[in-house]
Amino acid sequence: MSESIAAPSPIATEVVIIGAGPCGLFQVFELGLLGIKAHLVDSLKAPGGQCTELYPDKPIYDIPALPICGAQELVDRLQEQIRPFGAVQHLGEEVLELARSEGGRRFRVGTSAGTVFDAGAVVIAGGVGSFQPRRLVADGAEPYEGRSIHYRVRKAEDFHGQRLVICGGGDSALDWALALAERATVTLVHRRADFRAAPASVARMRELEAAGRLVFHEALVQRVLGDGSTLQGLELKGGDGSLLEVACDQVLAFYGLHPKLGPIAEWGLELERKALKVDTEKFQTSEPGIFAVGDINTYPGKKKLILSGFHEAALAAFGVQAWLYPEKKQFLQYTTTSPVMQKRLGVS
Repeated sequence: MSESIAAPSPIATEVVIIGAGPCGLFQVFELGLLGIKAHLVDSLKAPGGQCTELYPDKPIYDIPALPICGAQELVDRLQEQIRPFGAVQHLGEEVLELARSEGGRRFRVGTSAGTVFDAGAVVIAGGVGSFQPRRLVADGAEPYEGRSIHYRVRKAEDFHGQRLVICGGGDSALDWALALAERATVTLVHRRADFRAAPASVARMRELEAAGRLVFHEALVQRVLGDGSTLQGLELKGGDGSLLEVACDQVLAFYGLHPKLGPIAEWGLELERKALKVDTEKFQTSEPGIFAVGDINTYPGKKKLILSGFHEAALAAFGVQAWLYPEKKQFLQYTTTSPVMQKRLGVS
C-alpha cells in the first residue's frame, strides 16, 4: 500500500467503487439494496467502460431476460436501475493512490483531479485497467487519426454510404464488417486468412465475399494515401510482397487493446497475470476491505463475462457489509417481499 495522502477535506463515504463499467454500476445497485452508499470513480468521461468506449452499438445476447440488448442500452438501463441510490459519479478522474488510513479500518483514495475520499471500503471494478486501442502503424497514418482513421464506432450511421476499409481479424472487425456491409462499401483487411472472430461471423463474411458484397484482402497496411487533410486510400502489402492500392474514405482499425493496470499495480495487492487475486466467498483481494469484481479479478474457474461480474458484485456487496459492520447480523432479503428493500428502491 502507498503512503497516506494529505488532503484538506476528504469526502467521507461508506464505499468507493473504482470503475463505472457494467460491473461497477451494478455494484452500486447491490450495495444500495443493503443500504450502503457509494461514490463511483472512472478515468473515462462517460460511464459504461468498454461497452461505451469500444462497441456501444454492438448487440449483447447473454444478459438474463433480455434476448438482445445493445451495449450502450445495457449501460443506460443500469444507470436507470441505480438511480434510487444517488451514487455520485466522478468521471474523467483516475484513481492514482490508495492507502489504508491510521487504524486500518478505512481508506484514503486520491484521484488525478485532486479529489480525496475517506472510505470504509473500496471495490475495484476497473475492467482490464486503463486501456488504449492498438494504433494503425503505417506510413502517413498520424494526420488522419481521429478524422478518417478510427479505433471505435460511436455512431454506425456516420459510416453509411462511405467507402470503408476495416482492419483486423477479431470479433470487433468482423462484427462491424457484417453490420456495415449492407450500408457501405466494405473492404476487410487482415494479415492472414485465419480469424480470431466467432466461426459464425467468419462464415457469414465468406458468404458476403462470395456474393460480391464485401471484399477481403489478406495483407498488411503499408501506407496511408492522401494529401494530409483528406484520406484517399491505403497501400496494402500482400504476403508475396505485392502492393495494392485500395481507395477509401474512412478506415476502422480493430487491432485490440493495450490493457494496463496502471496505478493498480502499485497498490500492493496480490496479482496473478495482471489480475487481482480474490476469494470466491466475498471477492476480497489480499488486502482486507478492498474487493474486486469483473474482468480485473481472477480466481479458479474465472470466466470474463458480464454475467459473471454481476454475480461477483452481489457477493461482494455482502462482503463489504460484513467488513463495514462486523457486528451486524446478515440475512438474505428479497426485493419482491422486503419492505425495507422496496423503500430503498422507491417502489413501496
